[in-house]
Order: sequence, then C-alpha cells, then structure tokens
Amino acid sequence: MNNLQYFFDREADILYVSKGDPKADVESEEVGDGIIARLDPVTREIVGFTILNFLKRSEQGLPAIVLPFRADLSLAS
Repeated sequence: MNNLQYFFDREADILYVSKGDPKADVESEEVGDGIIARLDPVTREIVGFTILNFLKRSEQGLPAIVLPFRADLSLAS
C-alpha cells in the first residue's frame, strides 16, 4: 500500500501530492487549470498531482478545488 505524501513549496505556491515516495521518472499532463497529473510512463496510472498557485486560489475566494481524480481511501496502519 502506498501512503499519500505531500509537499508544499511556499515560495513557488505549489502543492505536490504523491502516492508513495515521489518519483522522478514520470510523465506530466495538465488536466485542469493549473492542475497537473503525474503518470507512470508504463502503466499510465496516476502516481501524483501538482496544484499551481495553491494558496492564491484560496485567497481569491474561489470555490473548493475539484480534482479530476477518483480516490479510494483507507486508514494506513
């Protein structure tokens, strides 16, 4: 099982989220306005995503960010 990990780069205002440890050898595809999916190059499985201008979005009073992903969540032990 892969745990969800995140890193927020405050200076660049970018939120990175990865399933398991972040991987360098992924493909990127913009799937929404400033939302980038990171994909395994072999399986095309989504292994993470990036949200640009993360805090700026909330400061503008925008509605909740709806991500174009489906997630199965469970507690990690």
